[in-house]
Amino acid sequence: MRVALAVAMLVGALGLLVTTLPVQAHHAFAATFDTSKPVVVHCVITKVELINPHSWFWCDEKAAGGNVTNWGFEGGSPNSLIRHGVTKNTIPVGTELIIQGYQSKAFEHKGVGVNMTFPDGRKFLFGGSAPGAESEVATLTKDEIAPTSKDDSKK
Repeated sequence: MRVALAVAMLVGALGLLVTTLPVQAHHAFAATFDTSKPVVVHCVITKVELINPHSWFWCDEKAAGGNVTNWGFEGGSPNSLIRHGVTKNTIPVGTELIIQGYQSKAFEHKGVGVNMTFPDGRKFLFGGSAPGAESEVATLTKDEIAPTSKDDSKK
């Protein structure tokens, strides 16, 4: 009987200990990104970070006036990206892409990616939290592929 009581007390103590540990909540998409601010960025990849819990793709966008802006796009986990056919070999540094996504609420040149289009027309999903990032690859419109104008004075 004493052994059973000791085991029950140990289990109870461990249960109380576990409830005192801090819990890390995962951020919600809407808390970080703005669906009313879709972005389409024509850029060249400078860094690919396939890390958990979210991968990051860094790229340079060159404006018509020659200004270069470095963008960071959050993607899904490496497992999610691999399911969509994206690996480090798929997107080496120097790759030109058109990235569709949504802008960050806190950072002007960060966002979450929905899909990416290569110059040869191949499309891949970012596999993350963005609406559409786990479904079919969206087809870019004519204006998204070749925007009519870019005004450097707005930056």
